[in-house]
Amino acid sequence: MTSRMNTAADAGTWQLGDLTVNRIGFGAMRLTGDVPFQPGASSDRDRAIRVLRRAVELGVDHIDTAAFYFSSKRSANELINTALAPYPEDLVITTKVWPGRDSSGAWWWATPEQLRGQVEDNLRQLGRDHLDVVNLRVPPSYRTASIAEHFGALAELREAGLVRHLGVSNVTPDHLAEARAIAPVVCVQNPYGVGAPAAEREFLRTCGELGVAYVPFFAIAGAGRESGAGAAESEAVLAVARAHGASAAQVRLAWTLRQGPHVLAIPGTGDPDHLTENIAAGALQLSDEDMARLGTDQDQ
Repeated sequence: MTSRMNTAADAGTWQLGDLTVNRIGFGAMRLTGDVPFQPGASSDRDRAIRVLRRAVELGVDHIDTAAFYFSSKRSANELINTALAPYPEDLVITTKVWPGRDSSGAWWWATPEQLRGQVEDNLRQLGRDHLDVVNLRVPPSYRTASIAEHFGALAELREAGLVRHLGVSNVTPDHLAEARAIAPVVCVQNPYGVGAPAAEREFLRTCGELGVAYVPFFAIAGAGRESGAGAAESEAVLAVARAHGASAAQVRLAWTLRQGPHVLAIPGTGDPDHLTENIAAGALQLSDEDMARLGTDQDQ
């Protein structure tokens, strides 16, 4: 890896509707502390605020968050508001609705009529008069079910001016087609990383053909998923990392970005050093041989 200070601009840009963002962004989930599925999350409020401010200094202009990213200690949205308001004009904040959590942390799923309340929660916590991008996060139980009623409710909020652009998350190609028939969709946010199944790789390519941003989550964690990146890393990833003097996480991020110019990355961390490493991954150039070793196709 190069010794100069890398910035998020090194990875290039893509469009979320009429909003231009650097392809390396930041995911806020791991800032909040003791959420059960975040054992590696930050529990230091001041450090979390420093990480957010440093991310923007390093060129991050796309932050992914949600009102349900909170713990007994703090809220991701409140941290973002405290750290970054008044917001830079080019900062795009993406959030998501449909899942919710009550004050005890228990999960619930909104009805279409309740989505406005979830959007307003995000607006209030972030101190915004509109949301840049709202993803409809689809529950696992809806894998083959219609999302039209929920997405239609969000489309109405877009028409009302509360939301600028819409996306979908944890979806199938059928969901995307259904949503696009109702209103424009600027992004798909799905789990994706090294070893992703062929069907999801094809979905990623379809998004590119449609001009829809594809935004993977769990790109670094891989098989670790909600628990974060695990200690047992694949030999292929480690071998490529050694060859480039990079970390396994950097290789996974660079691989993600190599999947297509429409692919964005939103790695999250509460650690300032990991933040710098993640952003530096945007300058890591993997060869065709590296990509072959990692075992999947890449867009040229």
